[in-house]
Amino acid sequence: MAHPRVQVAYGEAWPNLRRQLQERGIEPAKMEVFFRVFKIGKRLEVWARNRDAPAFTLFKTYPLAGTSGTLGPKRREGDGQVPEGFYRIDRFNPQSLYYLSLGLDYPNAADRQLGSARPGGDIFIHGSNVTIGCLPITDAGIKEVYVLATEARQAGQEELWVHIFPFELTEDQLLGRRTSVHHGFWQSLAPGYRQFAQHHTLPTVSINAQGTYVLN
Repeated sequence: MAHPRVQVAYGEAWPNLRRQLQERGIEPAKMEVFFRVFKIGKRLEVWARNRDAPAFTLFKTYPLAGTSGTLGPKRREGDGQVPEGFYRIDRFNPQSLYYLSLGLDYPNAADRQLGSARPGGDIFIHGSNVTIGCLPITDAGIKEVYVLATEARQAGQEELWVHIFPFELTEDQLLGRRTSVHHGFWQSLAPGYRQFAQHHTLPTVSINAQGTYVLN
């Protein structure tokens, strides 16, 4: 809160966000958030709930202001790919080159197992509209998302999850892309996608020795 950009973000975004949360019965002091990203559709969804609530509800959606790469996971440094998989926010950057940014824990164990010796790093949700593998949502968008993430952390949420998918991983969508080289990888993401899609609860996902996501 000592950083000028964070103070500006709170001044501009928090009053309306707090009102919108309260209108939906979500108390900021108990708030938890979850972020879901789709490459096709170019959007970042923010889901929210009270800590003692059984399920998340969709709170806001932010268009991705820029994209790079193609469908499929990120496997090496400099490939321009946006990662796909299950990630956590592991750092808050109030002095980003792109106004504010939230860093993902890429590469995770799956990325290190399946990627090259240099899988790359520094993947962020950030402001502006430029990207080489990151998720830009404009300066106005990152002000809101940064504040929501900050409030959730201050309310006691330790793990802020970000799930990044190529598209909705329904059976029909996967069947239509069964010839893709990434089909097997997408199938490993599908159980986690489907649990949230059906129940609006976060799946418990682990990564086995082969770098495959496993729903526990």
